[in-house]
Amino acid sequence: MRNARRTLSILSVLLIILLLCTTVSFAEGEADAEAPSRFYQTFWSLLPAIIAIGLALVTKEVYTSLFVGIVVGGLLYADFNFEKTLTHVFSDGFVGALADGYNVGILIFLVILSILVVLMNKAGGSAAFGRWAAEHIKSRAGAQLAIIALGVLIFVDDYFNCLTVGSVMRPVSDKSRISRAKLAYLIDATAAPVCIIAPVSSWAAAVSSYVEDGNGLYLFIRAIPFNFYAILTIAMMVFLALTNLDFGAMAKHERNAREKGDIFSGVKAMADAAGETANPKGRVLDLVLPILVLIACCVTGMIYSGGFFAGAGFVEAFSNSDASVGLMLGSAVALVVTVIYYLIRRVIPFKEIAGSIPEGFKSMVPAILILTFAWTLKGMTDSLGAKQFVEALVKGSAGRFQSFLPAIVFLIAVGLSFATGTSWGTFGILIPITLGVFPLTAPLGVVCVSACMAGAVCGDHCSPISDTTIMASAGAQCDHVTHVSTQLPYAMTAAAASFIGYIFAGFVPNAAIALPVALAVMVGMLFIMKLILGRKKY
Repeated sequence: MRNARRTLSILSVLLIILLLCTTVSFAEGEADAEAPSRFYQTFWSLLPAIIAIGLALVTKEVYTSLFVGIVVGGLLYADFNFEKTLTHVFSDGFVGALADGYNVGILIFLVILSILVVLMNKAGGSAAFGRWAAEHIKSRAGAQLAIIALGVLIFVDDYFNCLTVGSVMRPVSDKSRISRAKLAYLIDATAAPVCIIAPVSSWAAAVSSYVEDGNGLYLFIRAIPFNFYAILTIAMMVFLALTNLDFGAMAKHERNAREKGDIFSGVKAMADAAGETANPKGRVLDLVLPILVLIACCVTGMIYSGGFFAGAGFVEAFSNSDASVGLMLGSAVALVVTVIYYLIRRVIPFKEIAGSIPEGFKSMVPAILILTFAWTLKGMTDSLGAKQFVEALVKGSAGRFQSFLPAIVFLIAVGLSFATGTSWGTFGILIPITLGVFPLTAPLGVVCVSACMAGAVCGDHCSPISDTTIMASAGAQCDHVTHVSTQLPYAMTAAAASFIGYIFAGFVPNAAIALPVALAVMVGMLFIMKLILGRKKY
């Protein structure tokens, strides 16, 4: 009944918007199709994302909430002209998102990776690894630390991290009675936060591309000690695992998993569609070998797309790599190698291997749908000039609050990344602005670049329309809104401590002093939280 009311309310909002759109379009008559919208480069450019995020958190309906945000973006872009709204939403929006080569490559990578997961399950590799882990990992803390360790080791790319760590560690987390919400948080928190402090990663390549004169990687490495949010997030995960501390909505999910064995807390929207096969022929190697081959092939694919085999150096090739092309080609080769390996082992008949292809595709449909909606919503905000609006906002306040600029840049990056669901787009906006205010050699310039990267990762980490957040839900096979709502209090705790650290770093741009201050603030907040929760039954 409650879901029906939510759906009815959303449909009512859509109907009102469409009626308003029709009325205004008739009143205005033929509008100039080339005239810029009066909402262009204003605060209204962020409204579609704000509406979509707000509705998703309130109604728990992701698809309809994203669609409402997309429609609002189309209406603002078209100045409420009905025909132009339809054209912009569907032709420029959905079709444009799915016609983008980068996006299609990522979708192909997701489908291939899902097929690999189905094959590993049918081969019995996941079940065998689960049995092995049950013998060697005796505690929930040990299982969480193992998930964190694997996430840190897979630092090449966040997309690859999310789905690989999820497929490998789900059997371990399930046997240790760790909720899928907690697993999704651990996956998400070891994806972008780890990649943004790894010099050899697709994220380092993205950041480097925004810096001129070939100094991008040098700047990236100098900025690592000031990337407070990434470092604090990793430290926070270890602290939570060792102290068995959970708060916010996560506490309920962890209590249900620990005491009742209910790892989903009754919500199984992204539950495993493929299931897990108890294949008696399965061995741990049937899981480990395909994963190792996948890692090797994806790294090779990344440097191939950057021109490594055409004479470029390894670092240069990684800096110039195309994550979409590299991951797509690498996963395709890994799939072929895995199929040949399983046929040689005779662990799965060819008929089951062929049947795994549609099964893998079907299990990835929810993530593909959300990604498509999220990309379309980003297109709406881009067409309204959201990036230019934020750029003007930052440039207007840069000179007046120089010592507070790292903290200000961090907050703006969080807001922009949260609203648009993209870290890389936030890098592209704020890093050139920051380097325009401060020279590359200025200590405060390095701090501001780090604040930009940290804020972008934080907003990406929190946003329900972020592709990495979506893929973390898919990797853990956890309901997406559940993942967002349970992760948010943890991310905000690390963000608050990071903000204080950047205020301090604005006056003392020394990582050896500012980073311990930020760590001390976060640990103090967590200990206070533990004391408060220890006095009452949460």
